[in-house]
Amino acid sequence: MVDMKEQTITLAAICQTAYWVQKLSRTGQIDEQDLALLLNSVMITSPEDTMEVYGGQVENLKIGLETLVNHLGNQSKNKDPELTRYVVSLLGLERRLSKRNKQMSLLGERIEQTQRQLAHYDIGSETLIASIASIYSDLISPLGTPIQVAGEPKILKQPLNQQKIRALLLAGIRSAVLWRQVGGKRRNILFARAKIVACAQDLLKRIS
Repeated sequence: MVDMKEQTITLAAICQTAYWVQKLSRTGQIDEQDLALLLNSVMITSPEDTMEVYGGQVENLKIGLETLVNHLGNQSKNKDPELTRYVVSLLGLERRLSKRNKQMSLLGERIEQTQRQLAHYDIGSETLIASIASIYSDLISPLGTPIQVAGEPKILKQPLNQQKIRALLLAGIRSAVLWRQVGGKRRNILFARAKIVACAQDLLKRIS
């Protein structure tokens, strides 16, 4: 049974990550609530359902759903190849990760260590951002061609921005893992595109 809604939600979350990676690298700006939402998604490892990972509200993924419709919909004129590249790269890295049991168990251990820090630090604190970023650098980056983030050199040189981008990329990997768990496959994006877009548009209607 293919659950189109679950696949659309998780793909929208990957798109939302890509949106904020691009925005942050170009402007140095990110909505703090969205950053917290995406970083928290990494920490929620045993959810009751998919939406729990994203704070239980479809509204939390509005940007991702809009990005998905803009990039997969046939009507859209304003497709951005850079955003598409981020999404495809995240899905590719997750595929490599899924085949490496050792990396997967190390990832679980590192996330558990970071979860313990949540007792002392806020998810948006520099300490936690640095922890989450280091998991990406140590375990995900070496799996394949590192994701080349384009943007303003001045912004990208700032250590905190670098860490936020890496932490966001780990959140993207988290959503890519979920996407695969709910039956997401690359061919679905090619062959079930119209259904995914229709589902995303339906979810957006419910939000507004």
